[in-house]
Amino acid sequence: MSFTLRSVKVPPNSVNLEEARHRVFDFFRSACRSLPTVMEIYNLHDVATISQLRSAIATQFRKNSSVTNPKVIDMLLFKGMEELNNVVEHAKQRHHIIGQYVVGRQGLVQDLDTKDQGISNFLKNFYNSNYF
Repeated sequence: MSFTLRSVKVPPNSVNLEEARHRVFDFFRSACRSLPTVMEIYNLHDVATISQLRSAIATQFRKNSSVTNPKVIDMLLFKGMEELNNVVEHAKQRHHIIGQYVVGRQGLVQDLDTKDQGISNFLKNFYNSNYF
């Protein structure tokens, strides 16, 4: 299965919010359809499922759900297409995908709380002062 976005030209700006909205849904569908390919390229079967990656993509879309300017939506879609193209064309490494879409941006902060068991107060304070 081959999926490329290189042949896709940048469409003209959306005329109205409804057109931009349809483009967002189309892009979401294409991103979700590329997930099996991404799983194979980066060998992610041991760290995530397709549904977890789909949830991560949906989270990225929900972050910008309040945007109502069609030009801004088009710009966000272009950035999303670039990101998807980079992922599918293997321009990223496996640890980039895992860090960004599996663990999330708050991975290190979340891990600090669980790894503190059995560490002295001195080390806890030292780690807190250096990470925050």
